Amino acid sequence: MKRRTAVRTRLRHTGSVLCVLLGTSLTVGAGLSGQQRPDDQVVAVIDAFHAALAAGDSTTALGHLSEDVIILESGRVENKEQYRSGHLAGDMRFAASIQRERSAVEVSILGDVAWAHSTSITQGRSGDREINSRGAELVVLARESGTWKIKAIHWSSRRQR
Repeated sequence: MKRRTAVRTRLRHTGSVLCVLLGTSLTVGAGLSGQQRPDDQVVAVIDAFHAALAAGDSTTALGHLSEDVIILESGRVENKEQYRSGHLAGDMRFAASIQRERSAVEVSILGDVAWAHSTSITQGRSGDREINSRGAELVVLARESGTWKIKAIHWSSRRQR
């Protein structure tokens, strides 16, 4: 019994030391390299937006959108208020219920403007619908007061054969 306790204590201690070392190396690494690269920042905003949709967190999702955002989907163009009161709830339900596999996000940046595109395969069941589609996403962002905000999103998809 004593031996097991000693081994567990050593493992806990080793784990604690590793966590401290990892945290320190990440902090030092971030300090040496400065801030996160701009293209990584752009991808992080897009990922956070999608994660908020999947979590059903409309406040966070909308927080990533600029006040003058436009959203293009299914032949419609919506502003932020139209999206908030329109199909945001449906997008959150869909994102929470279905599996989406996204390709790598390709980012281009010109000054304080960035655009990123990716493709995805979405498969599963959403409500009573069976989903098997291939999609494309284009997101345009602008740096506003040092923070990347989504200015436009264009989603398109088609049934996968």
